[in-house]
Amino acid sequence: MERIAPVIVKMGCFARVETNGGAFEQVNLLAGENPNEAVRAFTKAFNEAGIKTHMLDRGLNGLRMFPVPADVRRLMYKVKHAQGTDITRIFCGLNDVRNIIPSIKYAIEGGMTPQATLCITTSPIHTAEYYAGIADQLIEAGAPEICLKDMAGIGQPAMLGKLCRMIKEKHPEVIVEYHGHTGPGLSMASILEVCRNGCDIIDTAIEPLAWGKVHPDVISVQSMLKNAGFDVPEINMDAYMEARKLTQEFIDEWLGYFINPGNKLMSSLLLGCGLPGGMMGSMMADLAGVREAINANRQKKGEEPLSEDALLVKLFDEVAYVWPRVGYPPLVTPFSQYVKNIALMNLLTESMDKPRYSMMDNAIWGMILGKSGKLPGELAPEIVALAKEKGYEFSTEDPQTNYPDELDRFIKEMEENGWDRGQDDEELLEFAMHETQYRDYKSGAAKKRFLADLQAAKDKSAASGLTPEEAAALKHAKADAIVAPESG
Repeated sequence: MERIAPVIVKMGCFARVETNGGAFEQVNLLAGENPNEAVRAFTKAFNEAGIKTHMLDRGLNGLRMFPVPADVRRLMYKVKHAQGTDITRIFCGLNDVRNIIPSIKYAIEGGMTPQATLCITTSPIHTAEYYAGIADQLIEAGAPEICLKDMAGIGQPAMLGKLCRMIKEKHPEVIVEYHGHTGPGLSMASILEVCRNGCDIIDTAIEPLAWGKVHPDVISVQSMLKNAGFDVPEINMDAYMEARKLTQEFIDEWLGYFINPGNKLMSSLLLGCGLPGGMMGSMMADLAGVREAINANRQKKGEEPLSEDALLVKLFDEVAYVWPRVGYPPLVTPFSQYVKNIALMNLLTESMDKPRYSMMDNAIWGMILGKSGKLPGELAPEIVALAKEKGYEFSTEDPQTNYPDELDRFIKEMEENGWDRGQDDEELLEFAMHETQYRDYKSGAAKKRFLADLQAAKDKSAASGLTPEEAAALKHAKADAIVAPESG
């Protein structure tokens, strides 16, 4: 990141660069690295060049997948601002303003610019008027910017253009930024529509991490908008090619071993299920594991096994079935994972001749019961009946009340362990935000596990199309083989 940041600056076309956020921090910790050092190193060149740095946070969930105490949320903005991050994009997967408005206030207190977010999806509930009403509340609470976060790329271009116009006509001083993924193929049309209706900033990517299920490449977006009469900055193509080369180098070094090849492909199938491209890799890994169990169950019943493609279509169909019945939560982290998991487990239980919704964990029930916020739509009667059957209670309280302050506990343990709280309390934040991953990072277990996973991935890649003996010979090419004369 230190190597590529100055090159991105030289490209000369970016007003902002997304430098960090939840996935960024967790990937660093899982790789046995310190995310605080990474954030400071990556933001430095942009800060010096006057390019605004951006992070993504999940409102109530902070930088993780489950709710965060208020005192930890407050600390997060102070730390990230001190590390060099200017703007925080605050989103709630349910678009519940109760989860976003406190973060707007905390971000301002911490010295950051809060960009409040509308998680875009397409359903009978999610209309331009619905979203504009939420935007009004967020702007009234102090948000100077609004992001249209079209995380799955299924927002319809006409609706997005209408929504952007509604916000800009009522709040002309508010900056609107569009973030849309390319998975289902609508993103370029959506970009043109929002720009024609007053959008200020567009999120893009650069090859080889563009297109597929990511963002459009900046060259294509710049060309389209320039041709349409918009004033857009020029791109230093020498710097672009250098950034492209460096990114490919990083992919070849190790990142590529963990990128699902399907992430490079667009698919119209995503329009039906609405799942975001960002989770396709993990979803395909989950699908592979569950497919074995499903096919084992089908074999016991004398049924033909399902291919990966056949099961994928069944999963998309099941997501489309489940989604409205659990109240149309926008399919973004963590709710996209929850809905996907419900659908996947439904397919598994179907193969076991068990009813739907037989395998839902506490996190999923937390969403259903209102502990993460208010669902946009109504729950299906069978879901409500199942909750009552299990003795669960629905909640209408502010979700934050379920998660009391915890910083004192982490401060006490750090003192007992002799751990440094870090510059600007940044190590304290990491421990409180990512407790399990931070412990593994401190103990060295994370680095050991990452290196083992990386070696396994490299071995698998090297062995593609080879016999086990050939793969072993390739792996140990400089060694003399010792073969046991007996086996067993």
